[in-house]
Amino acid sequence: MRNLDFAPLYRASIGFDQIADLMDRALTNDVSTPSYPPYNIEKTADDAYRISVAVAGFSDADLAVEVKDGALIVSARKSEEEGERTYLHRGIATRAFERRFQLADHVRVTGASHTDGMLHIDLVREVPEALKPRRIAITSVDSATDKDVVDAKAVN
Repeated sequence: MRNLDFAPLYRASIGFDQIADLMDRALTNDVSTPSYPPYNIEKTADDAYRISVAVAGFSDADLAVEVKDGALIVSARKSEEEGERTYLHRGIATRAFERRFQLADHVRVTGASHTDGMLHIDLVREVPEALKPRRIAITSVDSATDKDVVDAKAVN
């Protein structure tokens, strides 16, 4: 197991308390990392993303997309079919799955669509006005005090 010292990062940053957990997840070489179903993550604009999940064999009723505790959860469970089918070869996997994607702050799911065996989930990052950079005006202390200071010789 890797032990990383994040002390230098904590000295120069504020509010990144969860960075150790994020790094742990990223550096884990777990053999049981699921590879089913395959998916793509693409950047469609500066603050827009799309996750495409290959869900061949699943209907809209079999799929579920949920956002919970800062994570996007995509799951599917095949409904029981009427009657038994006899397959000579079954190459299309329709086993149940659950895929989790950790969402960054201010990332919101805007919609999902199911077309041609692909589940597309659109996301957008919306940074609130309070968190956007803003310029602070700098005033000179000398000019502010010059207006308020009365010359003692002029008064006497």
